[in-house]
Amino acid sequence: MSTWKQLTPSIYHRLAFGSAYGLTDVGLVRQSNEDNFLIDPLLRLVAVADGMGGHDGGEIAACLALETVRDALAAAAPKKSSPGDAADPDATWQDEHMPAVVAVHEAVDAANARVYGANLQGGRGEGSGMGTTLTGFWQSLPGGPLVIFHVGDSRLYRYRDGELAVLTRDQTMYQQALEAGVSGDFPPRNLLLQAIGPTAAIAPDVKACTSHPGDLYLLCSDGLYGNTPHAAIEQVLAGAHAQALEHCCAELIALAKAHGSRDNITAVLALVER
Repeated sequence: MSTWKQLTPSIYHRLAFGSAYGLTDVGLVRQSNEDNFLIDPLLRLVAVADGMGGHDGGEIAACLALETVRDALAAAAPKKSSPGDAADPDATWQDEHMPAVVAVHEAVDAANARVYGANLQGGRGEGSGMGTTLTGFWQSLPGGPLVIFHVGDSRLYRYRDGELAVLTRDQTMYQQALEAGVSGDFPPRNLLLQAIGPTAAIAPDVKACTSHPGDLYLLCSDGLYGNTPHAAIEQVLAGAHAQALEHCCAELIALAKAHGSRDNITAVLALVER
């Protein structure tokens, strides 16, 4: 196994709000695995990255992005803001969780700068070189909301009260065409509008959401959901409370293979217990 693989082993991790487990698989076609994932129980941070750029390139981009986000958020002092204590007294927002959202924006920007810088050092200019998707969540304070961050087409799902919802929007030309009501030929599903690394600037989707006890979150690369019906994923997650998360991750990867996935496959599950 490459030294660039999972930043945390595929074992259970006790998070401040519950537990998490992840698996990644090379899949049925690819010769190498450019996916990577991170579960940091101390930071309450969970993330998935799907690298691109060929063997080594995609693996490195994914690992660099995850490492950078982890280090940046570890250095960010968790805090709440209170009405009137913003640096700008004329600020139009007074959201107590805004510092966490800002910290996540800065962490994702730092990840992009690091991978982009590596591309420049390798002689690869704007719009070229290695890159990666980056999707995950961070709980800056125990009991606080999850701050979701997203670049590319990996996904974050939430299974709650028997219903599976997608919490991220695929940043792809296909999704853009779908939303625009295009008829006829659609672009390939894997053409990204944004990724970490190829360009100097990105605009990540970052938002805070409240979690409830019993919520089950699935972070995955497109190798899992690309060919797999939504209802089939939902059915596997419906059984997560009756069996270990590791079994559900293995079942999800087997499901993707059964539906003909031709990419690397990564599944990370996080269960909120309180």
